[in-house]
Amino acid sequence: MPTLLSIPLTIVPLILYNFVAFGWFGPLQGDPWYMPVLTIEMVSSARFTLVMGDLMLSVALVLLFVEILKATRTGAAVLSDHILSMLVFVAYLIEFLTIRQAATSTFFLLLVIAAIDVIAGFTITITGARRDVSFTGRDE
Repeated sequence: MPTLLSIPLTIVPLILYNFVAFGWFGPLQGDPWYMPVLTIEMVSSARFTLVMGDLMLSVALVLLFVEILKATRTGAAVLSDHILSMLVFVAYLIEFLTIRQAATSTFFLLLVIAAIDVIAGFTITITGARRDVSFTGRDE
């Protein structure tokens, strides 16, 4: 039975992306992914500007890190974690292929992050399972 901890965190960027892309936070003017979020004057006198798309990707990468840590767990909930991560990836893929607002490089990179979550989860689990299984061979 899936628990609240089994919910893949990569669903958070998907939900946030849809809120922004479909204007659920309010009417949008222009491309929301290039909207400045933060501008900092650097010591070199250059200006660093963080845009919404970069912020979204940064959040997704932090959540991917947490998902990879979750993949190192053992127990019965691991299978439900993998299934739910795969479903989130499929949701990203379907949205990318069928929804006009998802045809952006930001969404594509979020899709790649979701794919890495699925692949890393399976890989880490299989690697951990190999260490837990011991094979006995003939003594020569």
